[in-house]
Parts: sequence; structure tokens; C-alpha cells
Amino acid sequence: MNSLVTSRPRASWHQAGRDVGYLLPGLVIGIPAFVITVTGFFLGLGLFVLAFVGLVVWVATLGTARGFATADRARVSAMEGRVVEPVVRRPVRGSGLGRLFSIIADPMAWREFLYCIIILPVRTVTWSLTITWLVGALAGPTYVLYEWALPRDDDGGGLAWLLGFDGRLPDIALNTAIGLVFLLTLPYVLRALALAESSLVWGLLTNENAELRARADHLDRSRSAVVQAEVETLRRVERDIHDGPQQRLVRLTMDLESAQRRFHDDPTTALPLVEGAVTQTKEALAELRAVSRGIAPPILADRGLPAALAAAAARSPIPTTVDTNLDTGERLPTSIENAAYYVVTEALTNAAKHSGATHCTVTVDRADHTVHVTITDNGRGGAHPGKGHGLTGLTDRLAGVDGNLEITSPPGAGTVVDAQLPLPSARATRH
Repeated sequence: MNSLVTSRPRASWHQAGRDVGYLLPGLVIGIPAFVITVTGFFLGLGLFVLAFVGLVVWVATLGTARGFATADRARVSAMEGRVVEPVVRRPVRGSGLGRLFSIIADPMAWREFLYCIIILPVRTVTWSLTITWLVGALAGPTYVLYEWALPRDDDGGGLAWLLGFDGRLPDIALNTAIGLVFLLTLPYVLRALALAESSLVWGLLTNENAELRARADHLDRSRSAVVQAEVETLRRVERDIHDGPQQRLVRLTMDLESAQRRFHDDPTTALPLVEGAVTQTKEALAELRAVSRGIAPPILADRGLPAALAAAAARSPIPTTVDTNLDTGERLPTSIENAAYYVVTEALTNAAKHSGATHCTVTVDRADHTVHVTITDNGRGGAHPGKGHGLTGLTDRLAGVDGNLEITSPPGAGTVVDAQLPLPSARATRH
């Protein structure tokens, strides 16, 4: 919150125009906000026992307060040139009566309600001082232009006369001097008054602590999802190694031991065993490469994401093209490269198994501190993370880097897997 305060605009003639545009309509907005919220609260309180009609009135009142609060956030944003945030609301759940209770249980709704009540007396003072300073700054320096038209009596009158100075010249000089004081101090007074009102907006209509709690909950869920995804990956790798390369290595060991026993007595019989062992070795290596594709391959660590994706596309059974705007040799953070590679390989594997596609396209686009990875195929569609199509783990894997996954797969129209991976610097700025 301190960073928000220090970044607020300073007093200046340029800012004075924005401050006036913010302060003058304030009272006109504050009066109906106060009347509607107070009336709605007590009306709802009186009708609460009448079949919960009061609950509906309260919901409508809180909705109205939310509208006034949203308008004031927008006005402060225009005045200060930055968005008033964060605004975190409790999700609305349930239906019927439970949904109404869920709405009135939102702390932010009651903060907006309280703001509509408090702001009226504050604006009564700030609006009065704004009008006073504007009139003084405009009327004082120009007093000499209209002084002659003011009514006077024989006994004198005016501030100069009360101070013991008779005559028109002292009267003009004193009023002009006072007007200059109002004029010179106008930007600072307006900035102070606007700051007093906007501080209430920042204090009551934002809830940074709620955002931090929501962020902490999101991080807890992301961490659990990542741990679960890693566990599933290890189980899959263990299962694949046990069912594939391990069995072939056992067969290879048996063939070599048999060839060793027969080598001196019957070399002719041993030769086919050795040839079979060579075949088993090649097949075991091929299966180990297939297992390692779900893990970061050496080419990803050595040459970066574009080269690794080109290699993955070359291995895909479906003809695949790769299009990326990353510069040659440009490296992304390791976590982003690993997540992007995992998304592409899993999507290509899923397409090869289920889509019936004849072509795939992989696009990697870095823009606005975010890496967009899109995998498109022309298959039969109908893919969904919850339908056992091999896409279940992608969301959990992306959660570890604050990434988002969108899958568009209408039946018969192909599948588009779109992953957005914010770069670490962008995530730190946002959070």
C-alpha cells in the first residue's frame, strides 16, 4: 500500500484540472449513494422477517452500492492515471436463498456499503472547500474589474473597512491580495482535498490482504498440483521402464550368457544369440528414448526450445510444422522451456493416439511478457482433459509456472491446445 501512496500524482496546474473534474461532481454522486444505501439497509432490516423479503432488499442495496463504488474507482483511476486495484470478491455460490446469503456474505460488498455512507460527510467538507477556493481564486484577482458595480452605503463596508482602511484603493488591494493567495495555493488545496477522498477509495474499495490470501491459496493449490503431476510422471516413467527396457535388458542378459556358454563349444549356435542381443540392445535404446521424451531431453538443455520442438515434431507420427518467433539462440527460463516442451510433446502424443489427424501445427509466440504455445491438429476433435485423452496432467503441470490451458475441440473440427506461460518477471510484477 505504501507504493500506491508514493506513486500518487503531485500538485500541479495540470493535475489541478483533473482534481477539479473529480471533486465537483462528488457531492452530486454522494447524496444519492448515501440516501439509497441507508434507506435500503433499514428497509431491508424491517422487512427481513417477512419471508426474507428484506434479504432481497439488502442484495439490491449492496448491488447499488457496488455500482457507486465502481464509478468512484473509475473516477479515481482517471484522476490519478492508474487502475484502482486489487478488488477481490468472494465467489457467489449456490442457488435460490443460498445464493442470496452468499452475496451478502462478501466482505467487499459491505466495504462498498460503508464507503457510500462515510463518503457523504467527507464530500460535504471537500466540496465546500473546493467551491470556496475556486471562487476565491477566480473572484479575488479580478476584483478590480467588478468592484465598481458592488452596492455600497455611506457608512462604508467590506473587509478593508472592517480592518480600518477606508477608500477604494485599500479595498481593491486587500481583496486582490487575498485572491492571489487563493490562486497560488489552489493546486495544493485541490490535491489535498482529492487525496483525502481518494484515500477512502484506496482504503475501503480495495482489499490487498484478500488478494494476498487468494494468491497464497492459489500457490498452495499449484504446489499440490505440481507435486501430484511429478508423482504421476515418475510412476509413468517407472512403469514404462519396467514394462519395456527392463524386460529387454533381462532378455539381453540371458542371450549373452547363453552365447558365452556356447562360444567355445559351438560358435555357430552362439552367433544368432549375439545377433539377437544386438537387436535387443537397439530396441531397448529406442524404448529408453521414447520414455525420455516426457522428460527434458538433452537437446532442450543444450540448444533451447526451438531446436527441441523441431526434434519432437520430427519424431511425431503425424506430419508437424513448428513456427516460432523466438530468436535463434534465445533462451527462456528453464521452467518455462520445460513446461512448453511438455505441453507440446503431450499434445502431439495425444493427437497421434486419438485424433486421427493428418497434420499438426505447433506455434510458439512470445509477446507481452507471455509465451503462447498453441498446438493445432485437423483431427476428429472431441478432446477434453476429463475424458481420458491424455491431457489431464497438462493443467497441473502448467499450474507450477502460473500458466493457463485452454482446449478447443469441437467434434469433427480438430483440436486447439493453447497454453499461456507468463515469464517470471511478469508474474512478479503482477503479484
